[in-house]
Amino acid sequence: MSLPNCPKCDAEYTYEDGALLVCPMCAHEWTAAEADAAEAQAEEDSIIRDAVGNELQDGDAVTVIRDLKVKGSSNSIKVGTKVRSIRLLDNPVDGHDIDCKVDGFGQMKLKSSVVKKA
Repeated sequence: MSLPNCPKCDAEYTYEDGALLVCPMCAHEWTAAEADAAEAQAEEDSIIRDAVGNELQDGDAVTVIRDLKVKGSSNSIKVGTKVRSIRLLDNPVDGHDIDCKVDGFGQMKLKSSVVKKA
């Protein structure tokens, strides 16, 4: 069984000391249960959800739930605008975690908090 990397400094030299896991690089100590909980939390954080809590996936269709001003345009994206074939971003930029093409506006990034799954 391989031991997890240190959650504090990400060193790979962890060892067991009784019920604790210890990192010799930074002297951080934790339990295996804490490591499992942190891993489960990280997995949960990587799931992107819409404004109502539905899990989003690549290729989903979403609906905009409020008017959105578009930088550089005098028009705005209206409530109810349907966006098809979204792509979820692994590394969100300023909270924008959806890459999509909006009819009439072109390619742009949206926040998952302003859409709901269609």
